Amino acid sequence: MKQKTHKGMAKRVKITGKGKLRREQAGRRHLLEGKPSTRTRRLKGTTDVAKSDVKRVKRMLGKA
Repeated sequence: MKQKTHKGMAKRVKITGKGKLRREQAGRRHLLEGKPSTRTRRLKGTTDVAKSDVKRVKRMLGKA
């Protein structure tokens, strides 16, 4: 049987043209009034998936 893509992971991670994995940073969805604006600014943009997680995430996406 074919392996299925993990849809939850597919929604969270994007693969760049060179094959790197990028993800959004946690902590910017809700309850932002209580968080300092410096913190929310720092959480802007995307970051790389941790090196220790790359192999597992790629397998979940069917790219391994």
